[in-house]
Amino acid sequence: MLLILYDGECPFCSHYVQRLHVQAHCGEVTLIDARLNDATAQFYWQQGYDLDEGMIALWDDRVYYGADAVNLLALLADPDDLFNRLHRWLMAQPTLARVFYPLFKRARRLALALKGSGPLVRS
Repeated sequence: MLLILYDGECPFCSHYVQRLHVQAHCGEVTLIDARLNDATAQFYWQQGYDLDEGMIALWDDRVYYGADAVNLLALLADPDDLFNRLHRWLMAQPTLARVFYPLFKRARRLALALKGSGPLVRS
């Protein structure tokens, strides 16, 4: 099973997790909106993960955070459509994932600001 913890208020994040096809490699995929403040999000906040700075993917009992999460998801992506092929091509290399992830975070912050939404905060 794959668990993805993301910002459901962010249009980029929401679109990303909905378009991502990883079921062939992972079976069940659980998506959790970190803004819902459920027990899973609280657990990772308590573990020291700043969910406003990065998404989390939990796969094979290992936590992947930020660029590492996106890199993992690229490696697991089924190349069944253009989005997933492009994602895999761009983010499957750890170095490229670390270069592009900060740009994605900036785009997320801009989109949230334009929507009038604030950052994710630990409650």
